[in-house]
Amino acid sequence: MSDMVQTDATSEEEKALIIVVGNEKGGSGKSTTVMHLIAAMMRGGYTVAALDLDARQGTLHRYLENRKATMARKGVLLPMPEVDAILPSKNPSVEMAKAEDEAAVNAAVERLSSENDVLIIDTPGSDSFLSRAGHSYADVLITPLNDSFVDLDVLAHVDPETLQVSELSQYAQMVFEQKMTRAKRTGSNKTFKWVVLRNRLGQLDSRNQKAMDKAITGLAKRVGFDLVPGFSERVIFRELFLEGLTLLDLRGSGLQRRMSMTHIAARQEVRNMIQAIGLPVWKDDSKD
Repeated sequence: MSDMVQTDATSEEEKALIIVVGNEKGGSGKSTTVMHLIAAMMRGGYTVAALDLDARQGTLHRYLENRKATMARKGVLLPMPEVDAILPSKNPSVEMAKAEDEAAVNAAVERLSSENDVLIIDTPGSDSFLSRAGHSYADVLITPLNDSFVDLDVLAHVDPETLQVSELSQYAQMVFEQKMTRAKRTGSNKTFKWVVLRNRLGQLDSRNQKAMDKAITGLAKRVGFDLVPGFSERVIFRELFLEGLTLLDLRGSGLQRRMSMTHIAARQEVRNMIQAIGLPVWKDDSKD
């Protein structure tokens, strides 16, 4: 853990690094981000667990099931995390449902973080008790965000003339609430690192892109998150889902997949993203 990203929330004592991937808007690349984080950390030599709080949607579960099927079909061994999933409580009492969801998340986090170096939590694309509980355990919160004003609205409302933030959105407010929840539980005012991944970046010289740059940079300064370039719009990410693969699996895994220039460029995006967040790059980094 000593060479892992250091945040205000990370102490010197041995503990799992908890990475939460959250966004209340679908289609932002959340599952792609989760799977590549899992693969990167495992190929970096860390033991990794994944906690799926979006089990009703089941995207992460399907991704990993596709991965198991590929291993069986191809006769190869790929890194697989320990996985747990939690469905929301069905208790008709709102207060009881909240308590049951929080208790379930707490139990899973305690167990998985005590047995692994890294715990990656995938949260639902909506506001829920499970999502809020998951966010409150973050050491690092990663929010994938498509680079458009439609998607920026999940973080803040922007004045169309000045491009200044008029008010924070419900998701941003929820993040701050969970920072306070975390501080109350740990008895410390130290907080987690928040990273926003700008996915599907447009042309840098376009008028809309310049406006987006101005708005999101101003928001980052106001709210206090780090901006990191994420993934471009590449077909390869969608294709890999069907086989449960990541770009990190295409070399040295016995799959004998030829790396095209597009694959190499996309793989470089993953590397850049991992490094920008402050996480260690996987072991075969020098082979590209």
